[in-house]
Amino acid sequence: MKRIITIQDISCLGKCSLTVALPILSAMGVETCVVPTAVLSTHTMFSGYTFRDLTEDLPPIADHWEKEGFRFDAIYTGYLGSKRQLGLVEDYFRRFGENALKLVDPVMADNGSLYAGFTPDFALEMAKLCGRADVILPNLTEAAFLLDRPYLAPGTYTEAQVADTLKRLCDLGAKTAVLTGVSFDPGKIGFMSYDRDTGETDAYFHSRVEASFHGTGDIFASVVTGGLMLGKSLGESLRLAADYTADCIRITAADPDGIRYGVYFEALIPELLKKLGK
Repeated sequence: MKRIITIQDISCLGKCSLTVALPILSAMGVETCVVPTAVLSTHTMFSGYTFRDLTEDLPPIADHWEKEGFRFDAIYTGYLGSKRQLGLVEDYFRRFGENALKLVDPVMADNGSLYAGFTPDFALEMAKLCGRADVILPNLTEAAFLLDRPYLAPGTYTEAQVADTLKRLCDLGAKTAVLTGVSFDPGKIGFMSYDRDTGETDAYFHSRVEASFHGTGDIFASVVTGGLMLGKSLGESLRLAADYTADCIRITAADPDGIRYGVYFEALIPELLKKLGK
């Protein structure tokens, strides 16, 4: 069984980050070792949530694991809340990443704006972490801040511009860049990717669901990581993740509470496993 590290926050209520990554990866048959960066009473769609920073716990966890000689097949990072945490993740890469796939989901922005608490300086530090990864999974907003370039707003960009953005992302140092939320047709949405070594691009689109939910990027990144750990190619893993995420959004869109709590990914885990032959 493959064993991975995932480093991101955990919300006690609400479907995002570790409360998405752990069940999905475990169901896929991947041993998932968690490094929580913070504990929140709820995810940030709710107001008045509590927040406990766990930054100080990251170094002793790494010290213990290194002392025990633990080895990992991948390191997958999600939401990281400070420049210090970015530096500590780089330390995890140094200690445990020599023979491990390093996948970074640079969660920090969407719809043309940074999330609350983040700054352009943080984005440039995140770009350095992305440069140490094998696979990065930004959306178009995050790509703009990583590259310190204008945001490609929906309906304003061409395929050539997206391809150029992907190549510039790989210039940061990542082996493969994947842009999520790409759309050249109002009724379709999907991803484009670029492999620095082969120079090849890939793209995949499905029907757009007119709804937006918290945590869908975490679902996508978790399934991609799981697919890669199960021996699937990156293209296969990306398609599996895109279809599963879209299906989860569809079954959630009819429920008015879905927007608050997050996507009902649990109901379709059996379908995901069937696609994997499990």
